[in-house]
Amino acid sequence: MTADASDSGRTRLLMIDDDKKLCRLVASYLEPLGFDVTAVHTGPEGVERATAPGAAWHALILDVMLPGLDGFEVLKRIRARSAVPVLMLTARGDETDRIVGLEVGADDYLPKTFSTRELLARLRAVLRRSTLNAVAASSTDAPPKELVVGELRLNLDARSAVIGAEPLVLTPVEFDLLASLAKAKGRIKSREALLDEARDRNYDVFDRSIDVHISSLRKKLHDDAKEPRYIRTVRSAGYMMVGPE
Repeated sequence: MTADASDSGRTRLLMIDDDKKLCRLVASYLEPLGFDVTAVHTGPEGVERATAPGAAWHALILDVMLPGLDGFEVLKRIRARSAVPVLMLTARGDETDRIVGLEVGADDYLPKTFSTRELLARLRAVLRRSTLNAVAASSTDAPPKELVVGELRLNLDARSAVIGAEPLVLTPVEFDLLASLAKAKGRIKSREALLDEARDRNYDVFDRSIDVHISSLRKKLHDDAKEPRYIRTVRSAGYMMVGPE
């Protein structure tokens, strides 16, 4: 495994997991495929390496069960400083772990009994999304496109959002879903349609992940599900963006 993330031309991956044997297995599988894998084995080490000045990780693999700090707290601290894609490993594919991980800001999840092929597929999916986001953010060929709903403003080119004067820290999936709802303001978006907006993710149509992301968005928008200013639940149909122009 590499000692740092400085080599160019390869995908730089930080793995935060106390299972050293698993880390070696993942590295031996991914490194011939163009990845440089660095592993740390405690929660505090993970936060330090992921958020260090000049850190240039393309993605993180983060276990839930860690010494020092659990994976959820590690992710909270990373998300306060970085939008780096995070693939979270959950014990036995437990639904509670998956839901909490998505609420905190994970981009995808994988049960600890994963195959290396599935790990690679999910990593490539979150990396594709991250690359598309970077291209959109760096584009200067056209003036920024902006969506405005009340105090909420979304810059589609920069993939940034503010509410009033407060910048919103959104995961890539949260931004896509919020933009989809804003573009369709006043019209219902079904869960299936919103799942389709989260392409490159292997979700079942009955997956609760959309509800989890909507719940997280409401918290960040300071929105109340009972008296929504922005996102209204339409029973048995989906969600709809409301609010003044």
